[in-house]
Amino acid sequence: MRAYLSKLPWSVLLIACLTLGLAPFSPPHIWEKLQMLSKGEIVRLIDWFDLFFHAMPWLLLILKGLYLIEK
Repeated sequence: MRAYLSKLPWSVLLIACLTLGLAPFSPPHIWEKLQMLSKGEIVRLIDWFDLFFHAMPWLLLILKGLYLIEK
């Protein structure tokens, strides 16, 4: 995983977070999904997939940052 993240440019992750991670933009879809998760309203498989899909760029960005700090 570390090797994959080290090859992934910061610019690609930032663009992915700002586009896929926030789309649709008003309000950010990831925010709606996180609110649904906190209320226990995510029950359908498509909702879990949608949360995973929108959260993945953010998770990769955080992991890349943590690996950079760890070095």
